[in-house]
Amino acid sequence: MIRFECDYTDGCAPEVLKALTETNSLNTVGYGNDEFCEKAKEKIKSVCECPNAEVHFAVGGTQANTIIISSVLRPYEGVVCCESGHINVHETGAIEATGHKVLALPAVNGKLTSEGLEKYLSVPTNEHEVKPGMVYISQPTETGTLYSAHELENIYSVCKKYSVPLFVDGARLAYALGAKANDISLPFLAKNCDIFYIGGTKCGALFGEAMVFANPKYAYNIRHMIKRHGALLAKGRLLGVQFETLFTDDLYVELGKKAMALAEKVKEGLKEANVELYYDSPTNQIFPVFENEVLEKLQKTYSFEFIADLGNKKAMRICTGWSTKEEQVDMLIKDIKEAV
Repeated sequence: MIRFECDYTDGCAPEVLKALTETNSLNTVGYGNDEFCEKAKEKIKSVCECPNAEVHFAVGGTQANTIIISSVLRPYEGVVCCESGHINVHETGAIEATGHKVLALPAVNGKLTSEGLEKYLSVPTNEHEVKPGMVYISQPTETGTLYSAHELENIYSVCKKYSVPLFVDGARLAYALGAKANDISLPFLAKNCDIFYIGGTKCGALFGEAMVFANPKYAYNIRHMIKRHGALLAKGRLLGVQFETLFTDDLYVELGKKAMALAEKVKEGLKEANVELYYDSPTNQIFPVFENEVLEKLQKTYSFEFIADLGNKKAMRICTGWSTKEEQVDMLIKDIKEAV
């Protein structure tokens, strides 16, 4: 079975595995206080051109989201996101379990709009209501779309107007950075939000996310919150080794570019086969609509993620990733054309 349902089915990039193997027998202090974590933090701050940032590590995306959101919000505050946001639909109530409501707004192409956000935040709340205390977006979004630099600037401007921090989920950030349609660099991102994280789990690491507090005031007592959420990894150097490697010789972005080149090849093959798309995504998530008979043939060899039942058709998700091989993509395109 050739797996295309997500971008985290393989282990890690060879460079990361090599670094983990080479450092395996070293003795270091625990809980992220080691030299590898410090080097990784400095590299991330340098690449983001954000020397005053605080950088901390988590094992996974849901862990990073719950740590960041629950550490920033007051008990009576909630987090604003679009209705298709990851924290609203794919985290099993993890945010609500911390005592904070997710305040979902309508999405346009999977994104919050600055106009919709302004309209929502401009209405004062009273003591009987949950008060919006943070805004959450992801880059890329759940539907693979991207916020443009102009959109991000406008959203951040609204957040600053109402004194609400902006948090950007970057679980698939490498694929945003590697997309042709992207016009947001890491330094630009760091200047236009308060907190973001750099995803490793889906982007070449065995596991791990780097939480970047571009506005360090929101990192107040953050290690206490990391520990409280069971996320202060005793063998913390495993996270540092991986992120130091990913941010050496631009490896992180290069892995994203590789995945994006193959995603573009898949999309071109779907176009040639006259396969419609459920969402028009400029990143590594591709959403074809297959007739049931065609899908049945393809699923003998390939696995995709189910998105929607459309009667005699189904919308599916195909993901390329850092580990996708060109020969797998060539074979997929050939088989799609034959099946159609």
